[in-house]
Amino acid sequence: MMRRQSNFRLIPRLDIKGPNLIKGVHLEGLRVVGEPSTFAKGYYQQGADEIIFMDAVASLYGRNNLSQIVRRAVEEIFVPITVGGGVRSISDVTDILRAGADKIALNTAAINRPTLIEEIATQFGSQCVVLSVEAKQVGAGKWEALTDGGREKSGLDVVEWVTRAIDLGAGEILLTSVDHEGTRRGFDLPLIRAVSAVASIPLIASGGMGVPEDALSAYEAGADAVAMARVLHYREHSIPSIRRLARSNGLLVRPYE
Repeated sequence: MMRRQSNFRLIPRLDIKGPNLIKGVHLEGLRVVGEPSTFAKGYYQQGADEIIFMDAVASLYGRNNLSQIVRRAVEEIFVPITVGGGVRSISDVTDILRAGADKIALNTAAINRPTLIEEIATQFGSQCVVLSVEAKQVGAGKWEALTDGGREKSGLDVVEWVTRAIDLGAGEILLTSVDHEGTRRGFDLPLIRAVSAVASIPLIASGGMGVPEDALSAYEAGADAVAMARVLHYREHSIPSIRRLARSNGLLVRPYE
């Protein structure tokens, strides 16, 4: 696929359980980090290009519980917000968008009923639909899409699923490597290459960022953005430092001082 000519985006990812920001490894062993709105506001002030809120346990309860957190966040945050986890219907999407979100991330519900992608894209536009993919390596150059926060197998090949979802109207991909998530050992570059080879829409790489240089590697592999969690939550690195490195290496990033 031809590379998209747009700014490389730096996106904090906040995984939420109840009222708390949490973080785990391989989507398990979740630990409380702090208050989501406080972290989100701080990342906005650092120059985050977008913010992702994911309800980490929504699939257990059958609904997304982030509307109130989003309502508080949008009072002080003025960049695009993506919300995912437990979104199953047009009604769910409407509620979250009314709370102030700009985009909806779909995983489990889309795999269970792929036409949901088409329904949301038709009513709200493809730019609203983010396909969230939790990818687990199952062989050489092969990844399976997982559901329910990485707990359940779908039997779907990641590359084939992404291709179908794009045809149905997905406007962006949030690609999370379950194998790399929370490990700080860098993104799954072969996974990014495999998906970007078939993706005509923007690709956000998620899972594994440990140092600013990992963002450069993701870009070279085909990512249009990186989603970051632990590396920011524990203040190991900052958005400004990552932005400076990206700019000094020739990446087109949004000016922010």
